[in-house]
Parts: sequence; C-alpha cells; structure tokens
Amino acid sequence: MGQIRHGSATTTHAVRAAIQRSQASLAALSKEFGINPKTVAKWRKRQTVEDQKTAWEFLEHLLSIIPYRIHTILTDNGIQFADQPRNRNTAWSRPMRFDMICEAHGIEHRLTKPNHPWTNGQVERMNRTIKEATVKRFHYDSHEQLRTHLNDFMAAYNFGRRLKT
Repeated sequence: MGQIRHGSATTTHAVRAAIQRSQASLAALSKEFGINPKTVAKWRKRQTVEDQKTAWEFLEHLLSIIPYRIHTILTDNGIQFADQPRNRNTAWSRPMRFDMICEAHGIEHRLTKPNHPWTNGQVERMNRTIKEATVKRFHYDSHEQLRTHLNDFMAAYNFGRRLKT
C-alpha cells in the first residue's frame, strides 16, 4: 500500500529521499519530478523525509502561546483533521489526534461541508488582510523585523476591537 499524502503534498517519501541523494541541479530535479524548484531546494536542505509540522503539533504550539481561550475551530475535511466522510462513525473509524487535543482544551471542532470550498474564503480573506498590513506595505531588513511587526499587528487587530469570530 502506498504512502498517504496530505492534500498539499507534491512529493512522497521516496521522491524526497531521491532528491536528497541526487547530485543533479535543482532545475533538473524539478523537471524530472514535475515539482517547483523551491520544493526541491527545501527537501535537499532537510535531514529527514518526514513533514516537519503537523496540524495537531501546530495546534498544541498555538494553545501554549496564545493568551486567550479558543472556543471553536473550523477546519476543512482534510486527513490531518478528520477521517474521510465515508469512514466516520464506523467500526474502523479512529480517534484523530487533532480532535483529542480540541476535546482536552474544551474546543468545539467543526468541519466544513464536503465539497463546499467557499468557507475557506474566510481564511483567505484574513490572510489577505495580514499581507496587506505587513509585507505588501513595508520592507523588512530581516525576518525578526517582520516577526515583530506581525506580532504588533496581530495584537492590535485582536485586542484593539471586539471580534465576533
């Protein structure tokens, strides 16, 4: 049985290992595997073929640093969040680590309806707001400058006015 990749993955463990072993140029590997040269460069730098940051690890890290309580999380139906709809509530369905973390922190985990992509528009709009207030408006000399400005913007956005969501 083959490796199960998350929805955005463009490579498998075997492709990542081949990239790390190869002496070919980024352009040649990009063309050979049909992927972006930036993806080739990313996997060539890494020491492992595993993904670095899973959804549940991100959630645990987020919960450890934010100063307020999250009451609801809305995600899509990706395999990092939930079983496939046809496998839910069956004998072979399994508890998802993301759900277990939500439950332990009293967070309601909601899923979007399958095949209804317009809910992702809310996330895309927030990402656009952040980009317009930071990288599209200012030049940063270092990542640290960007991080500092981003933290200041998020603090002003989250605490400067009452948010409903």
